[in-house]
Amino acid sequence: MGDYSIQITPKLINQLAQGNEKPKRKAKRTKPKVSPPQNNADQARTHRDAEKPKPVAELPTQTPPFFFPIPQRGAPNTELESIKSVLKESEKVLEKVERQEKNIVDEVTERAKDLREKEFKIPEPKPMPCSSDHEAWKKCYEENVGNPLICSGLVMRFQDCARWSRQQVSPAQK
Repeated sequence: MGDYSIQITPKLINQLAQGNEKPKRKAKRTKPKVSPPQNNADQARTHRDAEKPKPVAELPTQTPPFFFPIPQRGAPNTELESIKSVLKESEKVLEKVERQEKNIVDEVTERAKDLREKEFKIPEPKPMPCSSDHEAWKKCYEENVGNPLICSGLVMRFQDCARWSRQQVSPAQK
């Protein structure tokens, strides 16, 4: 068998640690150098040798585990502790601000509802003047389809009521 050597570089270690299984560029394939055979006996021997599969040295496809050193637990790192305490304080402040925001949103929503109710309140409808006279002549016409002149007295009374109510509204508008 042939002697093989593998060169381990920092780039290779980083590539294995990151899990990149694909190389960035394709490996070059080298063509075996075959010298032209001189006679038929050499050709036959070369042909028989070509038929036999040559053992190929392959690297294992599974990468070996990479172990990181465990940091030694010594004196507590004061910088790390100070960062953790600032982080906890920041989280408390964030919670307080979120509560205040929720309270303000609820208050604004309530005020908006109150304003909407006050501003867009439907006014009470005013009673229609002469509605009883209007209903009376309509009913009379429905009952006396063949002889509508019978209802002329009711129509005149409705007409007078309507004229009187128009006169009452007109001076108030001017």
